[in-house]
Amino acid sequence: MNEEFLAAMAAIEKEKGVNRDVLFEAIEAALVSAYKRNFNTAANVRVVLDRDSGEIKVFTRLTVVEENPQQQLEISLSEARETDSEYQLGDVVEKEVTPKNFGRIAAQTAKQVVIQRIREAERELVFDEYIDREDDIITGVIQRMEQKNMIIDLGRTEAVLMPTEQMPNDEYKQGQRVKAYITEVRRTTKGPQIFVSRTHPGLLKRLFELEVPEIFDGTVEIKSVAREAGFRSKLAVYSKNKDVDPVGACVGPKGARVQAIVLELRGEKIDIVKWDESPDAFVANALSPAKVVTVRLQEEQKVANVIVPDYQLSLAIGKEGQNARLAAKLTGWKIDITSETQASERGMILGRGAAALVGDDEDIMEPENTVPGLPDELIEAVYGPEGSDGENENS
Repeated sequence: MNEEFLAAMAAIEKEKGVNRDVLFEAIEAALVSAYKRNFNTAANVRVVLDRDSGEIKVFTRLTVVEENPQQQLEISLSEARETDSEYQLGDVVEKEVTPKNFGRIAAQTAKQVVIQRIREAERELVFDEYIDREDDIITGVIQRMEQKNMIIDLGRTEAVLMPTEQMPNDEYKQGQRVKAYITEVRRTTKGPQIFVSRTHPGLLKRLFELEVPEIFDGTVEIKSVAREAGFRSKLAVYSKNKDVDPVGACVGPKGARVQAIVLELRGEKIDIVKWDESPDAFVANALSPAKVVTVRLQEEQKVANVIVPDYQLSLAIGKEGQNARLAAKLTGWKIDITSETQASERGMILGRGAAALVGDDEDIMEPENTVPGLPDELIEAVYGPEGSDGENENS
């Protein structure tokens, strides 16, 4: 071993990112194996590789016993004390046994072992790098397809995008750059396996963090996400700063921010709604773009009974129930949507601008899209006195 060898170790450390000490430890382990194989010995040996000069020394390790030592493994107490009078039973005596031509033999024999250890060290580095990036977003290049699994090149390793995690409207081409969400990193015998997703709700959340500075710095907070990948998503946002409109911040100037995300998700529609600590107001907002007349909560059953104008019923439910389904996922409430006409037939008290369901007063919500501040006299003139059956004499 010489200066060229040390220079090579430094180059590998810089290029591969493998710690220099890890390389030397791998070489020392390989040289122990090489010594035993080439010199046909079962002796317990230790190889020392000088980190500064590259010089190699081999030491045999002998255990001190009373008498009748086992060859190559033990040494008698009397013989050990010839070297040092301080030796006691059970101590280990080391003697240098470095062969003259050991450097050449070691280089030939240990090559494959060293390469393997370097590969293992590289794999461990990759695993350590990506295990901390679970639930994060990565950008890679489509490399190939294996049994419908998309293999994404991340540079130092590859990620697997399985068919179940691919969006239905995605079209993949070799060499195409794509963003994905890391769902799991596994340690295997062949190295780390990284599994990514394009359908996970976390992808939508991370994309907004990338596009919206107010989310990244914490001014705007994403409270919940509901997603049917490739079709439609809903995002509930909130800001403690009253001067910041969380929905407007996410939409961006002329919709630029949200459009960049829609483009990345291949046209997936995104509804951004304002989160509210009041569950009934949040449910009403979550059904956007539909307008809600009123919401009544059944807290024990976690059910929200929602009344919408007749012409808004289909919009509130959405195609194949999609809007209502996403709103339920977003809020965590089971949502029962009823039109004004249906509610009237069921004995509910309704009116334009204010409405109530027969039940406890605390369950009644005055929707945000009604006109605030109506005088009691005007409300009574239009909807009848409080406590009436809701039918207006003029109707």
